[in-house]
Amino acid sequence: MATAEVPMIELQGVTKQFVKPSGEIHTVLRNINLKVGKGEFCSIVGPTGCGKSTTLSLIAGFEAPTVGQVQIQNKLLDGINSRAVCVFQSENAFPWKTVIDNVSLSLRLKGIKKDKAYAEARHWIEKVGLKGFEGHYPHQLSGGMRKRVALAQCLITQPEILLMDESFSALDVHTRSLMENELLNIWEETRASVIFITHDLEEAIALSDRVIVLTAGPGATIKGDYPIHLTRPRNVSEIRFEPGFMQLHEQIWNDLRDEVMTSYAHAIRA
Repeated sequence: MATAEVPMIELQGVTKQFVKPSGEIHTVLRNINLKVGKGEFCSIVGPTGCGKSTTLSLIAGFEAPTVGQVQIQNKLLDGINSRAVCVFQSENAFPWKTVIDNVSLSLRLKGIKKDKAYAEARHWIEKVGLKGFEGHYPHQLSGGMRKRVALAQCLITQPEILLMDESFSALDVHTRSLMENELLNIWEETRASVIFITHDLEEAIALSDRVIVLTAGPGATIKGDYPIHLTRPRNVSEIRFEPGFMQLHEQIWNDLRDEVMTSYAHAIRA
């Protein structure tokens, strides 16, 4: 009898609470149960303030659950998740270092010799479409190019888990589309497990194998878990015009819209 594959990421009955300055307990997430398989691309959507970034922090090991546990391939996560890397909305390149120095830095810090680290950095710089810009500094690059540097910085470590928090939201629509396709191309090769946080439902559907919808906070829970059965490989600009895409968008938006309106009503009353 075949055994079920062990999930790469599993949240078991996770609740996360914080203490406000007033001393009041604020519950961000409540009883989250989520499994993400090895090599699966999973997006999380929900209204502002529902706990999407907190979920990412729990998987990264930046925060510990108040109740429940996070497991990485059946092992309890206790501290920083060494098998994951994060790509945030903000840039993380050192302005006084060149592209190749920024990308190779994590290998150099591990004690890898400069020539070997540079060779690996050149490979990933080319992968993200920046060949020829190795000697440039961040201020000499466009926003989209700096985002490519950030992606190369993460991918050079060959992570098993890639955590992305609104990573492309600051880009213009054309650059964003290019970066989404670049991400899919690289993911097809590396097959890291991806948790992708976004406010853009179209982006979530275009990229993902699954889309998770969180309810409005406080005490957000999982409202919907939608498999995305669209063909791969995908072009994110073209896939949006397929009938299957539009049907999924309507179905998921019906769930998400109610939570957005609930969140908006809470904000007005606050």
